Formats: sequence, structure tokens, C-alpha cells
Amino acid sequence: MLLLLLGIIVLHVSVLVLLFVSTIVSQWLTSNVRTTDLWQNCTMGPAIPDIFHCSTSSPNEWLQSVQAMMILSIIFSVLSLFLFFCQLFTLTKGGRFYLTGIFQILAGLCVMSGAAIFTVRHTDWHHPSENLSFGFTYILAWVALPLALISGVIYVILRKRE
Repeated sequence: MLLLLLGIIVLHVSVLVLLFVSTIVSQWLTSNVRTTDLWQNCTMGPAIPDIFHCSTSSPNEWLQSVQAMMILSIIFSVLSLFLFFCQLFTLTKGGRFYLTGIFQILAGLCVMSGAAIFTVRHTDWHHPSENLSFGFTYILAWVALPLALISGVIYVILRKRE
């Protein structure tokens, strides 16, 4: 039972790390001279090619909704981990971790919504002729989705034993 709890906690913490990295790091869209994420656009300087010049991202409503969805996913996942530890010590024998699972599933749904909005609308922000490709943090957001949903389902199924 202890190994199961340890595995669940490791899965949850890995989801949290993926969510933090995908939200913070500037690699949602990349090219040879440009990186873009939810918060800023960075372009290589013409004079010194190793220095990036960064500016804030555009104030598009869809980009703000992606930002909000990613932040909400982090908040729901942190709340889920906190609730798991609270329920671990207060839940009666045989009880299920429903509340923890619901918050983790909500975190997964927020990631899905944010990444899907970004996938559909990123061409409004950058023209297809710019030859941008999706970066590793965009992929990490999509990887965090099934892991968050799986851990949420595990929490719902999990029963407390002595």
C-alpha cells in the first residue's frame, strides 16, 4: 500500500512539474530566430545573434484565456495534492478520494482547453509563412493532460485502507 501511495504522489508531482514548465518556459512556438510562449515573444538580435530581445505577448483574448486555463490547471493540481494529504489523514477507512480526483480531473480539463485553444488560434497570432513549429513546452502541456486525467481517475477509484 505504501508503494501505491508513493507511486500516486510521484505521478501527481510529475504532472505538477510538467504544468509549471509548460506554463513558464518560453518555447510554445519556435523557429531559428524566434521563441514564443504565453507571456512573451523573444527574437534574436540582428547585431549579436546570441542575444534574445523579449517583449510581452499580444493582448489577444484567446491568448489570455490560454494563460488563464494553464494557471487554473496549476491551481487545481496544487489544491488536489493538498486535499490528498488532508484526506489521507482525515478520511475514514474505506472512504474514497473523490474531491481530490475531481480537482485533478479539472486540472486536466483546463490543460486540454488551454492547449486546444492555442492549437486552433496560434495562426491568428503568427502567420503560417513565419515557419514556426510547436516547441517542447507545448508538447509537455499535451503530455500533462493524460497524466492528470489518469491520476484523477486513480484518486476516484482509490480507497483508504489502514
